[in-house]
Amino acid sequence: MKYYIIAGEASGDLHGSNLMKALLRNDPQAEIRFWGGDLMQSVGGTMVKHIRDLAFMGFVEVVANLRTVLKNIALCKKDIVEFHPDAVVFIDYPGFNLKIAKFTHAQGFKNFYYISPQVWAWKKGRIQTMRRVLDKMFVILPFEKPFYDRNNVENVEFVGHPLLDAVDDFDKNATADDFRSRNGLDNRPIVALMPGSRKMELRKMMPDMCRLAEEHPEYQFVIAAMRLLGDRMYAPYIHSDNVTMVYDQTYPLLKAAFAGVITSGTATLEGALFNLPLVVCYKANALSVFIAKRFAKVNYISLVNLIADKPVVRELIQSDLNPIELETEFKKITVDETYRQSLQHEYDLIREQLGGVGASQRTANSILASIKQ
Repeated sequence: MKYYIIAGEASGDLHGSNLMKALLRNDPQAEIRFWGGDLMQSVGGTMVKHIRDLAFMGFVEVVANLRTVLKNIALCKKDIVEFHPDAVVFIDYPGFNLKIAKFTHAQGFKNFYYISPQVWAWKKGRIQTMRRVLDKMFVILPFEKPFYDRNNVENVEFVGHPLLDAVDDFDKNATADDFRSRNGLDNRPIVALMPGSRKMELRKMMPDMCRLAEEHPEYQFVIAAMRLLGDRMYAPYIHSDNVTMVYDQTYPLLKAAFAGVITSGTATLEGALFNLPLVVCYKANALSVFIAKRFAKVNYISLVNLIADKPVVRELIQSDLNPIELETEFKKITVDETYRQSLQHEYDLIREQLGGVGASQRTANSILASIKQ
């Protein structure tokens, strides 16, 4: 079989790589072309475009890069037609992927969507397009299938959350001492700083995160850096010897850390699955946030709180992400043992809701069965 897979962000690269492994277990002779990152590339297949060229975030950033976005859409359509896959698999990244899905549906290709666009949060109008152009959708959050059932979207399957697979696959023998030794760290408790995977996120989040390192020498602060962004993107914000960068070691860092300061996104749920007491941060372009607030239909931005449907972790958004509020929350996640234990109890409940390991394999099995029908 021939598969064309499109992921546009770092989280999609992770989930795409695990899906590719599962597809190849089912179909060892599979041909795969993809848009993704280093993790997908490490599995095999042929990369068409790297996520470093795709990660535009928010209304303003997309408009500013509109020419590039349109060129990518045209390239993708042309490449799919020439490859002529048995299945096109879209992984999140809805602004781009749904445009391509309309085209591939019109061309008669089978469309599968893995990891739903967050239409339950905003842009609910996309449901009409999804109902029309998708052959099957695989959702990973427990409340998503009931949502789609209420909105008359058929062929939706809850497969569980693929992060459970990723965390379960992580080296269970890895220790904090191993991580310290490998990265030249001392014995002080480690605080994980996770500023995100986009350049805009670094500009908005890094100054507040790094300020903590200057004020708390009793901890050592470690940034989960991404090699695709490079040293030059991080260096302007680091003014303390108490900050260390490690590249592409997110899970070893989360396992070794004592607490985390994490930008809203997939990393918040990853932190919870590693039982890490954390505070969520988010700050973006003012116009993008204004538009999001105008249309958003959810009470929370972090996956941890969305799944729990209550404020398990504190979210510091826009003006709330300031030195005073961040310091207050930082003390709670590092010093208040009762609060730390309550977070870890809530994390256990969230883990139970996510459906158990095996999401990638269940999705691959279903895709192959649908193709053969």
